[in-house]
Amino acid sequence: MLPLSELIFNVNERTFNEVALQVFDYQFNHVKIYHDFCKGLNRTPQQVKNYTDIPFLPIEFFKSNEVLAKGKKPALMFESSGTTGMVSSRHLVAEPKLYEESFLHTFKHHYGQPSDYVILALLPSYLERGNSSLVYMTDYLIKASGRKESGFFLHNFKELHDTLVKMHAQQQKVLLLGVTYALLDFAEQFDIKFPELIIMETGGMKGRRQEMTRQEVHATLCASFGVSDIHSEYGMTELLSQGYSKGQGIFEAPPAWMKILLRDMYDPLHLLMEGNTGAVNVIDLANLYSCSFIATSDLGRMYNDDRFEILGRMDNAEMRGCNLMYV
Repeated sequence: MLPLSELIFNVNERTFNEVALQVFDYQFNHVKIYHDFCKGLNRTPQQVKNYTDIPFLPIEFFKSNEVLAKGKKPALMFESSGTTGMVSSRHLVAEPKLYEESFLHTFKHHYGQPSDYVILALLPSYLERGNSSLVYMTDYLIKASGRKESGFFLHNFKELHDTLVKMHAQQQKVLLLGVTYALLDFAEQFDIKFPELIIMETGGMKGRRQEMTRQEVHATLCASFGVSDIHSEYGMTELLSQGYSKGQGIFEAPPAWMKILLRDMYDPLHLLMEGNTGAVNVIDLANLYSCSFIATSDLGRMYNDDRFEILGRMDNAEMRGCNLMYV
């Protein structure tokens, strides 16, 4: 039998339940804070027979606890971003290769090889803060692109504009990944019509601009860049996998080892069927050495074929670094 770390990347719909239960058993017995949480709910591996019955650890636990399997040491520590005064979540990553394999496989599934693109990143707040999982992923993809034009841009908007103009003239495939407020700042200063450009926004306003609806943001960026749709990434510090939207805020099916479930906002142990609106639970089997079963503070809606939409935050939840624009 393959080791558990390899099983998770070979999972499919038929084997998902079995592998998820194995991961649950491992984390119940090796991640102390998760073990204590499950015991408090009287849910043990002996009692759980389906992944829908596995307890989901509230994401807030990553702010005050070390969520890490015993016997493992953190090779990386990712910290969440957000507005000033927030307490950051910390994700201790024992095996960076799990993260790299997860995001690389997912990117290839949705977009093809990184070498097909010039990858430009406008992520000032993430670069300034440090310890960002998004920067780690983007840096890896930039290097994997193998293109000298690929790279990060901090506040040098003129250089970014000139690069875009040059790439458009050369008919290059370009992916521009940017934090939402920085893309809007750029759009106010420069107007470039590049219909083939893929713009992927992530991260929200970070307290730098007035909040806008997703539709307003996308309409502004589409007009400025001359594109028909704005792409989005759904990820967060506490996860090692992502979902992607290629337009309209509807995220496509995540990789086989990641599932989105919805829970009742007033009864967190009750899961909802597709078509409903509820709080988002995430199963991310790539989180093997921390916790793969996380109850987020996001609100979402499920569609068929594992598509989902993020609608915003639960009441009293802090704004943070994933895609959080109001609908």
